[in-house]
Amino acid sequence: MRVFKNKSFARFARKARISDDVLCAAIDDASRGLVDADLGGGVVKQRIARQGGGKSGGFRTIVLFRLRERAFFVHGFAKNEQDNIRDDELEAFKMLAAEMMAYDDDTLARAIVNGTLMEVICNG
Repeated sequence: MRVFKNKSFARFARKARISDDVLCAAIDDASRGLVDADLGGGVVKQRIARQGGGKSGGFRTIVLFRLRERAFFVHGFAKNEQDNIRDDELEAFKMLAAEMMAYDDDTLARAIVNGTLMEVICNG
């Protein structure tokens, strides 16, 4: 399974000190059916703990997810800063999921080269 993060999520993860290993663990959980919230249309919400804390007061990530194929981390927020995403945001994420899941290998490679996407290397 290939895992990616977009440019804005990479910036969020860096500021929040969320490592790629933590992102890989979240995708591993989702792959085993441990999805915090299936929002429909290939969009899931996964909770990620703050360093030294638990998941309940930690971060929320929006992931475009297709089991055994691809996952794209596209949005993140702290639970204490935002309760949830709005309905219009969810609809936009669903449209983005449909578009990005259709990317072929060449499109993904171009997105990586131009810095739009970064691939997260997960071992296992």
